[in-house]
Amino acid sequence: MNYFSADLLRFSLNALRANKVRTFLTALGLMIGNASVILVVTISITSRDYILEQIRGLGSNVVFAYYQVGNRTGGSVVDADYVKIADVEAMRQALGPRIIAATGIMNSGDRIMIQGKEQDISIIGSDEFYAPVRNLVLLAGRFMSADDITMRRRVACLTERLAKRMYGGRQAALGQIIKLHGLQFTVVGTFKEKTESYGLSEIQTETILTPITVLRYFTPEERIDPMYVQVRDPEDVESAMVRIKQILESRHRPGAKYYVDSLKAILDAAKQISLILTLVLMMVSAIALLISGIGIMNIMLVTVTERTKEIGLRMSLGAPRRAVLLQFLAEAVIISLAGGMVGILLGVGIPWIAALVSGIDIPISGMSVAVAFGVSLTVGVVFGLLPASRAAKLNPTEALRYE
Repeated sequence: MNYFSADLLRFSLNALRANKVRTFLTALGLMIGNASVILVVTISITSRDYILEQIRGLGSNVVFAYYQVGNRTGGSVVDADYVKIADVEAMRQALGPRIIAATGIMNSGDRIMIQGKEQDISIIGSDEFYAPVRNLVLLAGRFMSADDITMRRRVACLTERLAKRMYGGRQAALGQIIKLHGLQFTVVGTFKEKTESYGLSEIQTETILTPITVLRYFTPEERIDPMYVQVRDPEDVESAMVRIKQILESRHRPGAKYYVDSLKAILDAAKQISLILTLVLMMVSAIALLISGIGIMNIMLVTVTERTKEIGLRMSLGAPRRAVLLQFLAEAVIISLAGGMVGILLGVGIPWIAALVSGIDIPISGMSVAVAFGVSLTVGVVFGLLPASRAAKLNPTEALRYE
């Protein structure tokens, strides 16, 4: 006989309506639990994607290398140990199709007038491959071209902040003449980092980028620090690092050591931290759902006790024990699903509203919604089974005499 019927649902709903406050408070735990599950997963995915995007923006497939240490016996020997422009070209030739580009920078500095005051400024010398390898964003004008490097043209690109301080804006800086090391340079572009490194890279907030072939004449020694190699396949980064180190060491004297690394290790660590954080937060949410389930079970046990006479009356009129069990089980499941569905709506709605207000894309995991719904159903069945079973096992005669 099929005991799942419209009458069963009607009896269950009527019983729940009779104690609206109790029903709401019982379901509240599931609302909070399910909302927290979805919000935790959403926050975790959003933060993970943001962190990974920032790291990738700096170049997860970019290998950097520079001279680390060696047995210094004299000035000329030390100078020979440094990574040279010729080493960058050697990387391009040796690695060929394995890489997208190889570039390097030389660092210098000068004092220039900014808003009527002399100020130290960072100057970077590089080539036409530097901007794409470092993911620089062009704001106005252009970057240095291959002809600029070959023809040793005195052109310069300014960071956004420096352009604003010196000339009032990124566009206004174009065509301006700036004097560096006693020579006049024409500003051809303004730029910024795609991912802000907050001064932890060679690019400071106020930096000038010039052709390395020009800056070389103003530096006491030719020293590329660092050299960047953008690997074509991210999976090839580890082997490329080994090969780059071999090439550098083979081109310099024995004893010279070179530091070669990438952001891949940081990227992998960020993924692991994100996974661990998600699992910890999910455990906290699971505890909230467990407590909610225990709350449902306790309330249903109280309900069974309060409705003992009703149960005895129904059984004395012929209601089978299975029908009684299913009615109380249905009440527990209805409470659980109702609270769960409201929690799901809250968990989905809050990020959706936040995305509309902030304009930031906030991904919502469909899997977390499915899991939240499944957990709600499971909590209702599992924690409602004991009270329902107790109700079904009551003796009709004793139940009718219960006070």
